[in-house]
Amino acid sequence: MRQNKPIWAVGLMSGTSLDGVDAASLLTNGIDIMEFGASCYQAYSDQDREILRSGLGKWPGDLGLEAVAALVGDVHLKAAQQLPAADLVGFHGQTLAHDPENGRTHQLGDGAYLARLSGMPVVWDFRSEDVARGGQGAPLAPIYHWAMARYAKLSAPLAIVNLGGVGNLTWVDPQQPPETGVLAFDTGPANAPLNDYMSLTFGLAYDEHGALAASGRADSPIVARVLQDDYFLRAAPKSLDRDDFSYILALVADLNQADAAATLTAIIVACLAAALEHMPARPAQMWITGGGRKNRELMRLLQEALPMQVCDVDDMGFDGDMVEAQAFAYLAVRRARGLPTSFPSTTGVGLPLSGGRLSPA
Repeated sequence: MRQNKPIWAVGLMSGTSLDGVDAASLLTNGIDIMEFGASCYQAYSDQDREILRSGLGKWPGDLGLEAVAALVGDVHLKAAQQLPAADLVGFHGQTLAHDPENGRTHQLGDGAYLARLSGMPVVWDFRSEDVARGGQGAPLAPIYHWAMARYAKLSAPLAIVNLGGVGNLTWVDPQQPPETGVLAFDTGPANAPLNDYMSLTFGLAYDEHGALAASGRADSPIVARVLQDDYFLRAAPKSLDRDDFSYILALVADLNQADAAATLTAIIVACLAAALEHMPARPAQMWITGGGRKNRELMRLLQEALPMQVCDVDDMGFDGDMVEAQAFAYLAVRRARGLPTSFPSTTGVGLPLSGGRLSPA
């Protein structure tokens, strides 16, 4: 594979919000973005989400993973088959458990199986080697965020925040190489507690447009209690498991439904405000990606609370639904060409690392 020749890659991403699989095509040489291609979304059904939830917190070899593995393989294959054939596939898998402090992470999914059935080579298991070498294994999108800032021809520092199940932030100085111009970390809980609350209380996947939260009042002492968690005192880079803040649901259990949703939404905002302390310099803009950007109340509160322009990444010329899928297409090309996918300033790994396994078709 010629190092400088752009190739088409497909990225497949299923996040901790458990809503579905994003699939996106990207033309890249592993450094710069040349062109965005087709994309699609393969939604999980309510039954699928229950199967996925049954696997959360489980590790390889634990009982009860067969149905989860079959579902993950089937839905990702369907998503990949909806797009034109590519030179390479980046397959994230489904994160079930993440415990980097003890050298463990678990993204369920068999890339070799996907390669055989799709007829395309697959890069997968992106996080394990990073964790084995002392890194957090997350977040991995920061190097793609750096490429986005270059594609947008920016010169000033920028923050890109993905609001999925967990919030993660990348601070980018596009004038610098990634080794010195990127800092990344998980900001704290994002959609996961709110989505779980909506599912348990109403049988709904999420608070649509933040309507329920907008009708309630946040409980400030509960928000303050969450920010006392030791996680917020730790220096970046740092990362979280989806359920590290699962105790939040118990904190809002005695609130009325609107106030509970408002409090869970306010926690997301407070976590991002706290993240400002870890940035090397305050950016003029913060681009929001992921499902959280569609929550109008959340976006309103972010703009109100943060001392910079808060933008939906769609308004900046990108597809906010597909940024993470595109990121894994980009990471796959970098891995295939031996370029680093994680750095000391993004995951805490000791040296820049090109992570992931490559399975031929």
